[in-house]
Amino acid sequence: MGTNDQKRSLPHGLRLVALAGAAALTLTAGLATPLDPAPQQARAADDGKKVLTVAVAQSVDSLSPFLAVRLLSTSIHRLMYEYLTNYDPKDNHAIPGLATKWEPSPDKLTWTYTIRSNSTWSDGEQATAQDAAWTFNKMMTDTGAATANGSYVGNFKKVTAPSPTKLVIELKKPQATMAALDVPIVPKHVWEKVSDFSEFNNDKSFPVVGNGPFVLSGYKADSYVRLKANKDFWRGSPKFDELVFRYYKDQDAAVSALRKGEVSFVAGSPSLTPAQAESLKGADDIQVNDAPGRRFYALATNPGAKAKNGKKFGDGHPSLLDQRVRNALFRAVDREAIIDKVFRGHAVEGEGYIPPRFQDYYWKPSADRKLAYDPAEAARLLDQAGYKKNGDGKRVGKDGKPITYRVLCHATDPNDKAVGKYLQEWWGELGIGVQLNCLDNVTDPWLAGKYDLAFDGWSVNPDPDFVLSIHTCGALPATPEETGATDNFICDKKYDELYARQLTEYDPAKRADIVKQMESRLYDLGYMNVMAYPNAVEAFRTDQIKSITTMPAKAGNIYGQDGYWSWWSAVPADSGGSSDNASSTGVVVGIVAGVLILGGLGAFAAMRRRATAEERE
Repeated sequence: MGTNDQKRSLPHGLRLVALAGAAALTLTAGLATPLDPAPQQARAADDGKKVLTVAVAQSVDSLSPFLAVRLLSTSIHRLMYEYLTNYDPKDNHAIPGLATKWEPSPDKLTWTYTIRSNSTWSDGEQATAQDAAWTFNKMMTDTGAATANGSYVGNFKKVTAPSPTKLVIELKKPQATMAALDVPIVPKHVWEKVSDFSEFNNDKSFPVVGNGPFVLSGYKADSYVRLKANKDFWRGSPKFDELVFRYYKDQDAAVSALRKGEVSFVAGSPSLTPAQAESLKGADDIQVNDAPGRRFYALATNPGAKAKNGKKFGDGHPSLLDQRVRNALFRAVDREAIIDKVFRGHAVEGEGYIPPRFQDYYWKPSADRKLAYDPAEAARLLDQAGYKKNGDGKRVGKDGKPITYRVLCHATDPNDKAVGKYLQEWWGELGIGVQLNCLDNVTDPWLAGKYDLAFDGWSVNPDPDFVLSIHTCGALPATPEETGATDNFICDKKYDELYARQLTEYDPAKRADIVKQMESRLYDLGYMNVMAYPNAVEAFRTDQIKSITTMPAKAGNIYGQDGYWSWWSAVPADSGGSSDNASSTGVVVGIVAGVLILGGLGAFAAMRRRATAEERE
């Protein structure tokens, strides 16, 4: 519910598993815990191991790749498991992952993947096509296993593994995302023992078997996640021996820990505030990275929560079902003020659903359609909709009671609180009250539909299919008691028709045009008000990290990438040798030559090329 990714900010990110209290994540060297009783500097453990510690302000929703959607969780899964394909860190085009090549049949209904023979699970077993086939088939046949990534296999007809190195996927209709299946492949011999995929969170037995650059070796909710380097990783072992994510509920405390050298890197939730970033600029041994982000920051309106079976639930304010009211509220949001006063210029004004970093898919409304800041027009729309002021200057609903909207807010995100105060001022002038509900766990009321509006945000993948899918009717929960893949209970027939069209369109330009039509539809419906595209603002200690890869290479982010490049490539400061060239943001980039594997891409690689991108939340 707000992330990257996602698949995804989230990041707010929609928590699709109803856990009692979201599990937080992260520890590091430097925090005394039952598994690590001796506090220590982040740069090296007592046994001489090089430890990279990352401070985070988001909690883990699940360590099961079948359930997790928050940015932190999906980022960890990219470190633990290989996907069929990966994204090049320079420009995000598709490159080999577990699959070395892939090719479609002439009718585009059968895709054949060649699975590499040099990838092994951390328990010594060979990773094979059978593991991939089992992963996809489990998602196709078990609704619990389809919770996080079910949209990717909804069009699959049959998946087989004729040999250990050959995977065949048969489709019902052509599918344009076949080189962008952002699904972690898990070991069949481990996961076939799981009895209930909707409840299993993969957080009780360690180390967790995987085949990625790191192996999950320890976890404590609201404290830490610890991973050790996979020395047998086919692309090469990471330079740091351990990677630790350490959870901070207070973002200022995380920044303080960076200053003290107790952590190596800090990203915020997921970005640092402008004040925090300014305070770190010029500090000894600290580098600030400020780059265009892959996220959007929005207000989501409750459209009337409902399930696929048609049953309605929740208690969203009925006035919000009127498009005139939704447009009035958004007409009373000064986006320029949010950029200037909240983000202090470290963001771009929000418009369409996909950030401008993804130029192929970026859409903005024409001047005559833009819901620009206009309080007078907002008041006129409310009057027209029948929600007029009483003698006390308060707008009243059809029941005669003053309107006060409940706005779900992430307690750990300073931006939510800051924007919330402006909403109280702007909407107050319209005669509407605002009750900010800033919670550590927004998941429970969100999934129950017990809110009026909510701060929302997702990290967008190079291929935007996932963040588009979460607004389809098919993403709704089957019943009110179950959990779906929906972000905000939106269900619109016209939007669904456009979604189906873009999924089957292989021509990049034509597909991009359809995606822009989808964004236009979301904008017109008024259920999603994208206020800003925040920059990725983060910082690290140069006396602990010598070099690290940004994605994309020019003006890219470090935390929450579409891939494992940052943490896999990071070089300890006390390592010998020289660093690679610096990026435009001043972050030193050290890309190992083995990352740039382009062989076997086939003609589809050119089609999948995108200007830039990143992940979901």
